[in-house]
Amino acid sequence: MTRKPSSPSGRTRAAAVPPHPPGAAARDIRRAHKLLERRLGPLEPPRRLDPLEELILTVLSQNTSDVNRDRAYASLTERFASWEEVADADARDVADAIRPGGLANTKAPRIQAILRAIEHEHGKLDLRFLDRMPDDEVRTYLMELPGVGPKTAACVLAFSLLRPVIPVDTHVRRVAERLGWIPPRTNDADAHAVLERLVSADIRVTTHVGLIRLGREICKPGRPRCEECPLQAMCPTAPAVLSGAWRAREAVSRRRRARSD
Repeated sequence: MTRKPSSPSGRTRAAAVPPHPPGAAARDIRRAHKLLERRLGPLEPPRRLDPLEELILTVLSQNTSDVNRDRAYASLTERFASWEEVADADARDVADAIRPGGLANTKAPRIQAILRAIEHEHGKLDLRFLDRMPDDEVRTYLMELPGVGPKTAACVLAFSLLRPVIPVDTHVRRVAERLGWIPPRTNDADAHAVLERLVSADIRVTTHVGLIRLGREICKPGRPRCEECPLQAMCPTAPAVLSGAWRAREAVSRRRRARSD
């Protein structure tokens, strides 16, 4: 499928990597990886897709579940015979096709802008040339596309191009912050940089899978289920949660945020 001109997003500017957070070390992360694998089973990444397919699938995954994302993708590819058709369609028709994934009126024009940008630059809708480019160049190229941020670029690198990167979505960020691997409120670009520095290349993708599964099943938003967590013994957040002090701390934090708004 296809692209029209877009201006660089500005997010390609290199971000300073914060200092190594205290308590996080490569050996601890490898130990955590083993514990996650023992508890959750094989940490297999998703099936490999063509880079353009992975890019569109990742856009559809924003702020929705995997089930709804897959429904939206299936509906889109059933409704349109090619990516060129998606790029040239009325935005309302694209939005109707991806409605099961949520935020359709936002995602439809974003997907079309991405496709038109690729087609404008390369004359066709095909991202397989990315396989011949170094990781940094792929990341820069993707993040210059409309609405593509660090996580989306990392997903294409990890799951389509099979590069050793660790995409940081909301689950990975939450779990990594609670474990003390990244400082709280680290921006997206720095969060990716910190974790890729800390996590060994050979386990980056599977660590991503393990942290997502842990975040969905145990280390949930709100009160995490630390009593069930395989990483409880190495998590600095667990003692406060299990003692009840975490709830009081969260209440104070919420009041502070409310006063600052």
